[in-house]
Amino acid sequence: MHYDWNPRFPKGFLFGASSAAWQVEGATTEDGRTPAIIDLNSQKKAPFVDNKFTADHYHRYAEDVALMKECGLTSYRFSIAWPRIIPAADGAVNPAGIAFYNNLIDELLAAGITPIVTLYHYDMPVWAQEKLGGWRSREIIPAFAHYVRTCFEAFGDRVKYWLSINEQNMQICYGDWLGVSKGVEDWFRDKWKINHIMNLCHATAVNLCHEVVDGGKIGPVPGYVPIYPETCRPEDQIAAMNAEEFTEKIWCDTYAYGDYSPFLYNYWRNHDIDPDIRPGDIETMKRAKSDFLAVNCYRSNTARHAPADAEAQEYLLNASGKKGELTFPVVPGQYALTRNPYVEYTDWDWEIDPVAMRYALRYLWDHYRLPMVITENGLGAHESKSPDGKVHDPRRLDYIRDNLYQIGLAIEDGVDVFGYNAWTFTDLLSTGNGMAKRYGFVFIDTTDEEQKATDDVSTLALTRIPKDSYYWYQSFIASGATQWGKEMSD
Repeated sequence: MHYDWNPRFPKGFLFGASSAAWQVEGATTEDGRTPAIIDLNSQKKAPFVDNKFTADHYHRYAEDVALMKECGLTSYRFSIAWPRIIPAADGAVNPAGIAFYNNLIDELLAAGITPIVTLYHYDMPVWAQEKLGGWRSREIIPAFAHYVRTCFEAFGDRVKYWLSINEQNMQICYGDWLGVSKGVEDWFRDKWKINHIMNLCHATAVNLCHEVVDGGKIGPVPGYVPIYPETCRPEDQIAAMNAEEFTEKIWCDTYAYGDYSPFLYNYWRNHDIDPDIRPGDIETMKRAKSDFLAVNCYRSNTARHAPADAEAQEYLLNASGKKGELTFPVVPGQYALTRNPYVEYTDWDWEIDPVAMRYALRYLWDHYRLPMVITENGLGAHESKSPDGKVHDPRRLDYIRDNLYQIGLAIEDGVDVFGYNAWTFTDLLSTGNGMAKRYGFVFIDTTDEEQKATDDVSTLALTRIPKDSYYWYQSFIASGATQWGKEMSD
């Protein structure tokens, strides 16, 4: 669909940015916080630093919020660290943890910024893993319910937008990378039991939010990667459909309808998989009516046919940031991902494809008719200060601008989107690439080597330096989302 005008964003549209507690806060042993499994996982990502300091948002949140206000942000999506709120198996609430998030929320509201809060962003407490079995055991469900109820009761008077579980699909698809498969012997089969328990926790959070938070709205956060067929060969189209089913659609269907799709039930039956669905489970899931979908979308993938006798290949992510080191997966009888010659790639071999955002929003709207908010979208890159002390990030500026334009086109197409939160506001710890892979509008003047060399955060400057993309975003928001800074086209 072509339009003879630039896209228009609805009144009240939220322009913001995102973060995650374990990646931005630091202070992992302060004020009663206990370890999370993802903390231990981050310690295995050599040669990069772990999450002990990152951007030190825990101590510098007021400075960061002041920069958000100066930029003109109207929303900030962040997560609450479960082990900062409930640090031990006795379930006692940590007053210092409550105080930190109260202070952050109040600071945001005073700056005119709407908080959008993620309840779970990979930080399973170590105590919950060791004593309850983590996601492997249904004992985690009441523990999760206690945690989310505590958050709703403590913050729900001011926070009205809630997110349940971040990228559940990616946690199942990449269990080793994110530490979710820890202690699991048969991941091929048992991941579906874990997935079912996570769905029950999502449902529990949705139902409790509607019960406890006056005017509260809540939704899931799937990681969404549109997948195109490599060619117009019919087998490639089916391969693309298979890839979307096994990496994202299975989860979106469950969130929207409260039950698993016939595709997934057949898959389980054909592979002798028992997800351990018990009486009452589906009823619980069906009661959990999501108010919206939060969407994390960075890129697209391309799929081709993989015959049943093809050689399997694991998805080997690029850990170095040197182009060309990613190995695409091959799943015999289902699909093979492959390189797309029509798009550019980041230093980490991620597709730069703004049109994927419009595709994702159109696809999700057509299937589920739920309002949407973008909660992650950004470009990771190697960056450093220039001789003048500034940070120039033209690729990110173009990436953000082009993605916003495609979101605007999706809105013109009739899709209900109410906000955009780029990943990220400040540089922070990448899931697998330490401080070397930078996503922020604001540069954090530190390196992995600098952080590894000290155990005292006070010895680090961690100076905040707004990048060129920050100033573009500031100008764009101030213009009422009308001044793009260059000629745009669909």
